[in-house]
Amino acid sequence: MKISRATRLAVLLIFTANSFSMTAQDRRFTLEDLNFGGANYRKMLPQNKWLTWWGEQLMYQDAEEGGSLDKNGQRKTLFHLSDIGDEWHSAMNAEYPYPDQPLVKLENGKERILYDFQKNTVVWRQERSKQAFADWSPKSKAVAYVQDHQLYIMDAEGKVTKLSEDGSRDIVYGQSVHRNEFGIEKGTFWSPDGQKLAFYRMDQSMVADYPQMDIFPREATYEPDKYPMAGMTSHQVTVGVYDMNTRKTIYLQAGDPTDRYFTNIAWSPDAKTIYLFELNRQQNDCRLVSYHAETGEKITELFRETSDKYVEPLHPIQFLPWDDTQFIMQSQKDGYNHLYLFNIEGKELKQLTKGPWVVIEVIGFNKKSQSIIIVSNEKNPLQRNIYAVNIKTGKRVPLGEGIGCVQDAKLSASGQQIYYKYSAPDIPRVIDVCNTTNGKGYELLRATDPWKDYLQPLFESGSIKAADGVTDLYYRMVKPHDFDPTKKYPTVVYVYGGPHAHNVEASWHWGSRSWETYMAQKGYVLFILDNRGSERRGLDFEQATFHQLGQIEMQDQMKGVEFLRTLPYVDMDRLGVHGWSFGGFMTISLMTNYPDVFKVGVAGGPVIDWKWYEVMYGERYMGTPQDNPEGYEKTSLITKAQNLKGKLQIITGYNDNTVVPQHCLSFLDACIKAGTQPDFFAYPGEEHNMRGHASVHLHERITQYFEDYLK
Repeated sequence: MKISRATRLAVLLIFTANSFSMTAQDRRFTLEDLNFGGANYRKMLPQNKWLTWWGEQLMYQDAEEGGSLDKNGQRKTLFHLSDIGDEWHSAMNAEYPYPDQPLVKLENGKERILYDFQKNTVVWRQERSKQAFADWSPKSKAVAYVQDHQLYIMDAEGKVTKLSEDGSRDIVYGQSVHRNEFGIEKGTFWSPDGQKLAFYRMDQSMVADYPQMDIFPREATYEPDKYPMAGMTSHQVTVGVYDMNTRKTIYLQAGDPTDRYFTNIAWSPDAKTIYLFELNRQQNDCRLVSYHAETGEKITELFRETSDKYVEPLHPIQFLPWDDTQFIMQSQKDGYNHLYLFNIEGKELKQLTKGPWVVIEVIGFNKKSQSIIIVSNEKNPLQRNIYAVNIKTGKRVPLGEGIGCVQDAKLSASGQQIYYKYSAPDIPRVIDVCNTTNGKGYELLRATDPWKDYLQPLFESGSIKAADGVTDLYYRMVKPHDFDPTKKYPTVVYVYGGPHAHNVEASWHWGSRSWETYMAQKGYVLFILDNRGSERRGLDFEQATFHQLGQIEMQDQMKGVEFLRTLPYVDMDRLGVHGWSFGGFMTISLMTNYPDVFKVGVAGGPVIDWKWYEVMYGERYMGTPQDNPEGYEKTSLITKAQNLKGKLQIITGYNDNTVVPQHCLSFLDACIKAGTQPDFFAYPGEEHNMRGHASVHLHERITQYFEDYLK
């Protein structure tokens, strides 16, 4: 039978389509797909929407435009950047500062504007160029900023006032202090009425320089970094207040700032009082203190918390929007981070939340129902879910699906609506909108799996007991897509293990890092365990490592190794370990304390001896070398260099200003003296984490090391 040309073409097209369908499912990942510095990385992320609120109206933000969204996800464009001018290139940072006015605030490198999207006209402009650490007040339209080390304010009419004269590398104004510890993220704080500015002044002239170098000029230049090491002289911080009406600056009369920390600055609703937490250098005595904003005089101490280990204030107090005489304070004083209601006399009125779980975030308030909207892990230690807590009754009402991990949430102006984004182990991303008064809502987006055409590894989670035999520890395991339980696989333990971090959670793929997918694709099993000392499990869990960092953590990680021994598919003769920062410290700790267990390790940016780490973090967990010599000696890896047996690669950013290169170089020196042979690689110009495409190179290097020596 003769087949027509059209029939042959149709058969060919069907065959081609089927072939493509089959091969599409066999696609393999590259680091350009998986790593955040990769060329294809953004295409591999779950679908998303960039949202904000204008009063009670949900708004979308795109690269070129902004507008409103209805519950069906239908857009109504309200402005387009091309209507404003050629110099405007992104609307992703659009803000709607006035709930009752049709104004959007936009910024570029030259100016900030308020654009009336109903009249299609710019109604206000302010210069923006050369303003570092800019902090804008929607109330007064004034902006505080730093330029050439000095602190300035520009008012709504463009008049500039210089607040400092002695700013320099030694005297720092208007920036984050105490090396971003204690929840500090910035250095300027506008009063609610926009008329006063509280700001940090940090004198670090007495702090020793760490000798960083810029190797890229023809002649390398010296670029020292002020770095106060544990047990050594630290900087001194004071808090100034500038009044735009009197044009005067006063400083809070807090006393001698030597060896003290000032954090979590908050204003009273009437802008007359400033509140802050004051902490001693040992970090075991914390006080909430109030000051007159006009005179700087101390008013009273409202609260004091002490500990035989440490107290760590991380959140400013928050006044109730409907009662200027009461505020919310967060504290771990009962063993878990919870909310307490106080009055302005310092009387504790009630504990608002309680239980063996932690309040992770306060999102804001619903004024109508007089409730506070929080994120907590009450339902499960691996989850993050939203609740409304009634201030009067303390009753908690869950909002939303109550599954997975909330990753982003924002309240409308009244607090009666919230949008939130979450994922679960098998859900890449969902965006929901919910009424915080009655709990009713709707789904705005459910993202499809962006990896659906690829061969995906198997992601699993479970728990084991810690070395104490009682505490539950949670793990994640990542296996090759074609996993065969009758085979034996080289296995890599990925570890962090330090404070204020966790690896395992009920988000997409159990919180797996993309590098784990890359390794599983190459035939490895990955095992990740959150040991005691990591976050969000309560004080006893977190403080178990006090004054002996790395020791309890290693005991728990070795319980993970015991668990791996029970799995017939884990090749214990090919066991590796990898981690970065605290995880780099853990990697070398495990390699040198258990040299016959781990065959290969890659340690990135590792702490080697805590005496070379900075004051605030280091002394919180380890005390000082003078006060805790046994702890520093026990945890130092210098003396462990002689124990190294397996293949170890150490990687650092050449200009790391967090874990300074002295750590790595000192360990290399100890290995030379001991006759052990680690490998070493440095990234010129990079700091603690590799940026951009350098991260792709880094993770290929890490992978190749295991390919060369473990597989």
